[in-house]
Amino acid sequence: MEDEVFDQILSVFNTLVAWVAAGAMVFGGVVPYIPQYRDIRRTQNAEGFSTYVCMVLLVANILRILFRFGRYFETLLLWQSIIMICTMLTMLNLCTNVRVATELNTKRRSFLDFDWSYFWLWSRFVDYVQCVLAFTLMAAYITYLLLDSALFVETLGFLAVFIEAMLGTPQLYCNYQNKSTEGMSIKMVLMWTSGDTFKTGYFFLTQAPVQFWTCGLLQVFVDIAILFQVYYYSRYPQKPVSHTVSHTTSAKAL
Repeated sequence: MEDEVFDQILSVFNTLVAWVAAGAMVFGGVVPYIPQYRDIRRTQNAEGFSTYVCMVLLVANILRILFRFGRYFETLLLWQSIIMICTMLTMLNLCTNVRVATELNTKRRSFLDFDWSYFWLWSRFVDYVQCVLAFTLMAAYITYLLLDSALFVETLGFLAVFIEAMLGTPQLYCNYQNKSTEGMSIKMVLMWTSGDTFKTGYFFLTQAPVQFWTCGLLQVFVDIAILFQVYYYSRYPQKPVSHTVSHTTSAKAL
């Protein structure tokens, strides 16, 4: 009798742990952007956040969804990609509105201008949506044509996770250009690091395709490099810290 009760308790505990892990996988990638979103809204300054991070994640997750048509992986990872795409579009909408509101140049730039010098620097959120839709349709058509090719499918999967592994590189380069991490949410990067570490361990345990966990390790290394920038630029400032921001508010993202 006692053994049966113990087995039932253990079964409930295992189910609970599985649900928590599933929730962490689906929503864990979104959580780091909450403090960054709040900082941008509070300061009305998006300079410290690279919108190319959004581009990297949009491309990576669209490719991952297409990869699933050629090689099955867990439904949890599919939902993770869908939610991440929605989150990145939300971040882009906020950053675009803030940038346009504080921009002195009144000239509006559009995706349909096809001016590569202003790629991903458009003035309206709808232009980013148009670009994402155009990329999705093109990638889906190519995938449809080459879906029977095992080499193409494996390459698609590798590109999806490799591009995601490069998530932190736009922020890394942005910090290097600014010689500062001002405006970047350190909480976001700490959550990146913890989330990527958890995700990589999850890939190991669930025996996900090799592309997933190898690129997961690379992603953790990039996160650590950004954290080193935080330490280095705070310890050895490369430029005076700005205490004013355009319009009425000023703050440093913590």
